[in-house]
Amino acid sequence: MIAGADETCLIMSRSSRSRTLAGQIIPTALHEEMQRSYLEYAMSVIVGRALPDVRDGLKPVHRRIIFAMHELGLTPDRPFRKCARVVGDVLGKYHPHGDQAVYEALVRLVQPFSSRYPLLSGHGNFGSVDDDPPAAMRYTECRLSSVGNEGLLAEIGDNSVPFLPTFDGSQAEPSVLPARLPFLLLNGSSGIAVGMATNIPPHNLGEVVDALLLLIDRPDCELEDLLQVLPGPDFPTGGMILGSEGIRDTYNKGRGTLVVRGISHVEEIPASKGRRARSALVITEFPYQVNKAAWLEKVAELINQGKLSDIMDLRDESDRSGIRVVVECRKEANLEDVRQQLYKLTPLQTTFGAILLTLVNHEPRQLGLKAILEAFLEFRLQTLTRVLTTQLAALTQQAGEVEGMLLALGHLEEVIGIIRQAADGTIARERLMQALNCSREQADTILGMPLRRLTSLEQERLHSNAQTLAQKIQETQELLQDRRKLLNYLKKELRSLKKQHGDPRRTRLALAGDGLGEAGAVAEAVPVTVHLWHRGYIRRYQSQRSPKGIVSLGGEDLLIATLTTTLDQSLWVVTTSGRAIPLKVESIPVASGHNRGSPITALINSPDPVCAVLTPEQVSGVPDLLLLTRQGRLKRMPAQELLDLSRGATVLKLKAGDELGWVVLGPTRGESVVVATSGGRLLRLPWEEAEIPSLGRVAAGYQVLATRKQETLVGILTVQESDTLLLVTRQGYGKRLPVARLPIQKRGSVGTQGMLFCRTGDTLLGIHKADTERQVVLLTANGLLQPPWDSIPIEDRTSYGLPISPEPVLGFYCL
Repeated sequence: MIAGADETCLIMSRSSRSRTLAGQIIPTALHEEMQRSYLEYAMSVIVGRALPDVRDGLKPVHRRIIFAMHELGLTPDRPFRKCARVVGDVLGKYHPHGDQAVYEALVRLVQPFSSRYPLLSGHGNFGSVDDDPPAAMRYTECRLSSVGNEGLLAEIGDNSVPFLPTFDGSQAEPSVLPARLPFLLLNGSSGIAVGMATNIPPHNLGEVVDALLLLIDRPDCELEDLLQVLPGPDFPTGGMILGSEGIRDTYNKGRGTLVVRGISHVEEIPASKGRRARSALVITEFPYQVNKAAWLEKVAELINQGKLSDIMDLRDESDRSGIRVVVECRKEANLEDVRQQLYKLTPLQTTFGAILLTLVNHEPRQLGLKAILEAFLEFRLQTLTRVLTTQLAALTQQAGEVEGMLLALGHLEEVIGIIRQAADGTIARERLMQALNCSREQADTILGMPLRRLTSLEQERLHSNAQTLAQKIQETQELLQDRRKLLNYLKKELRSLKKQHGDPRRTRLALAGDGLGEAGAVAEAVPVTVHLWHRGYIRRYQSQRSPKGIVSLGGEDLLIATLTTTLDQSLWVVTTSGRAIPLKVESIPVASGHNRGSPITALINSPDPVCAVLTPEQVSGVPDLLLLTRQGRLKRMPAQELLDLSRGATVLKLKAGDELGWVVLGPTRGESVVVATSGGRLLRLPWEEAEIPSLGRVAAGYQVLATRKQETLVGILTVQESDTLLLVTRQGYGKRLPVARLPIQKRGSVGTQGMLFCRTGDTLLGIHKADTERQVVLLTANGLLQPPWDSIPIEDRTSYGLPISPEPVLGFYCL
């Protein structure tokens, strides 16, 4: 059956296009049938399996798992249920595929290292970053997480989304879940279809919400505006993204390459029996989807091959608290060189090929960041419209029923007479409709009204209920008729979800340089201003553009220090572990909008909190620095010791349990030093070599005063005789104390009681110089307070002060 040169074959096809009619065989060209069948298969894989929907960010299998758990009632407040039960329901009702495929999809929704915001909560072994397999589904248990339940299913019962028949037509399933957040960006997605693939990185919830709010307020905003509030992806395993070019390509074109590094820091390992003190690289975060166990095997293989000859030992000390891989090196090794070798030879630095491919109206499309956000906002507005329309219908029905009851109460005798004389309910309903001019539903409500509605109290409740329903109906109608009010409603909802489920960013961003193309340029001596925030963030301005005065971010953060330097310099960052680490000014993120910048600890690759940031101009302007620990050890160190350091090094040795608390610039002639404790004691020391001797960089310092039980040091100042101190307690009491009223004492003295407490458990929070040309700023749980100077009395040492804050104080500054 060959048709000439075309070699067309007649086939008996099972497709809808090739069929038998009236006993005849319909001829079909083989190449056409193959092309059509393969296209149908490809579209089935693309739409039904591999690609997520832009609206809820889910693939069909994930959507069916979540909906099945909703049907089972596995909400966050209910007990866990066996995963085998969930998988069985998904297979039997919605997803007729293999049980292992469904279970693997469920496991990924639970793993905190796979999903930035896991949609399910698990109980049992669900695998690890070492690629350990999860336990069998008969052992593990699961339920919906809080963000998954509230972000995807809160409106599932309000006719918010269309439902479709399941594969066997026995039930219905949602074609899309009524997502209240863009989970396509929050958790990302990856999948391989036929001829195309998607690989969407996860993002931070708070930043995505801020981008949505910006897009609502400014629909014509550009990508640069969005980057100010959503600077880049946020992987669940942390790490650091290098360079801004890959992020811009991804968000602009829908495709780009992100360079991701693990986080490591240098740690001094103390001497042990038979071994001297040595340095090591400690890795605390790996790039996203890097297998830690495989990485360790790779490094061990490179050591055996002689490619990493400076590494002496490799240990995995990870536990429940987090990842910790220790790479011990030879004494003469350059740790920075070892770090760069690990970046080059192992997946400690890797690339993430981002492809923002998603389904839009059941068609695969590659979208940029703004297009994804716009698609979600349009879907959310449609969903809200459906929900509000359903709610309006229900409210209108309730209002009609209440109106019918009130109508009956207004014609009570007539209603009772009609019901008594009627032969049955149908006749009673018809007569009520004629007599009261009411609807059929209202007549049924009157007939079903219980006798307790006749009481005076119930009548008052009905009138109140009618007013409440009328108000709700009016508000709902206004939302449906006014797009701006609907957008404001959506903004309020987004802010609430951000407050409830938002969390800090995990992935650091090094958007300029650090080994990429932008790093080759030599920084110029351009004047810049660096801002430090009290939560540990840092950013820089060009000096002439730096804002003046007290700057806060919605009461959540406060600008506490402004440093002036040049772009070609490096700042000295001193951590609580006693290390001083240089930080290039050019690597500090540039200020953009209301963004705080980046955490200082991320920029210096150190897990330890920061206690001081100093500019070269500050350090070179004084002969000495003062370093004070929390347990009372004070060290005077020549400032040149810090300037001579070419890389991070220890500037103060600490005893176990102690940490560095303060670094201040040394006093000038005529000044003295005041140290304060949480118990309200103040010790004033003369600036003399005998009392505060100058020590080298490796020294530990002297005990300046002994702390009592449950007492710590809270501050140190260099003062003159004419200065006045500002003292504030945690319970909100404050006063000003002239320095002249403090006697000068020797090192090791108990000090002088400078503050008494009238409330049990109150402690001194800290001390500052009382400069009336500056403003006192108190940090409380509910925001910032700025008490005027005249509300803070000048008193002697044996006074309690006056209340200057109605609530406990978390911190205070004189800015």
